[in-house]
Formats: sequence, structure tokens, C-alpha cells
Amino acid sequence: MHVIGTVGLPGSGKGEAATVAREAGIPVVTMGDVVRQETADRGLEPAKDHGKVAQALRDENGPAAIAERSLPMIEDRLEDHETVLVDGIRSGTEVDVFEERFGDDFTLVSIEAPFEVRAERIDARGRDASEDDGGEPLAARDERERGFGMDDAMARADVVVENTDTLEAFHDRIRAIVREGVDREVSHR
Repeated sequence: MHVIGTVGLPGSGKGEAATVAREAGIPVVTMGDVVRQETADRGLEPAKDHGKVAQALRDENGPAAIAERSLPMIEDRLEDHETVLVDGIRSGTEVDVFEERFGDDFTLVSIEAPFEVRAERIDARGRDASEDDGGEPLAARDERERGFGMDDAMARADVVVENTDTLEAFHDRIRAIVREGVDREVSHR
């Protein structure tokens, strides 16, 4: 068993890392899906109210609420797969949950890129660019994410990937990390 978690500010490349994992046949549990589902269950708009609901879940159920709700999904996928990627860890408290549950079988990867690079990527996606179109500005998203304790989580990473080169180079680096996890599993058998 191996659980690879990703942490990084918006636009850093977590979604691309998840894509690489899926292409390698590794299931991905996206912590944001927990928030999206809760947002829908509350009758709110995921695009507009995601951040408010994420904060509400933590306020109502403690700072580890989203990680704890992700555990059954992770364990379900581990029944049929040796490796699972967890996309979107937001805090040191969430890291604690995964380290406590998976111990040495958990690897935290921090995906990092400068603000300007991340802003360009988000603009290119055509969403979250400005308050005028209902999106939250990147600086506000960064502040909210940091408020959850993201800086602490990033500082605790086992592996740091600077995502400032080409998309192909980034994909190669993530493939290597995923392959190391799979190779590690093969060698433990």
C-alpha cells in the first residue's frame, strides 16, 4: 500500500499531477470532491460557494473534517490498487490524519510555482480570474488556503516539485514519483 498526497496553492499543478496518476492507472481521491458534494447537499453553487463550505465543514466538524471524510474513499480504492493519489491536502492537520492512518506508506508531495505563473495558468483555464465573473481572485484564494494551514503542510512535504518548467517536464517528474511509489510496492512484496 502507498498513499501519495499532493499539496499546493491554486494553479500550482495538483490537477495535472492527478491526471498523470490516472494515466498510470492509479486512482485519485480529490479532497475537493468532498467539499463539492457538501456544497451541492446544502443547495449551494459549487463554483461560488466552495470556499465558504470548506471553511464551514472545518468550523462545524474540526480542522481535519475533510481529510477524515476522504479516508473511506481512499481505503475503498486501496482494496483494488496498491497506490492511491490524494489530491488537494490543505493543512498540517490533514497531513496528520494521513500520517496517522497510513504511517510510512504515506508520501506528501508539495507542488509549487510562483504567483505570476499560477495566475497565468488560471487565466488560461478561463475561470476564477476575477470577482466580476463570480470567481474568487487568486490572491484571495491563496489567503484562504493559507488560512487553513497550507504553508505548514507544504513545509512538511517529503518531496517538493517546482512546477516552473514545461508541462512535459512536470509530467515526467510526477511520473517518476508515481513510479517510485509503485516500484516501492513491488519491492515490498
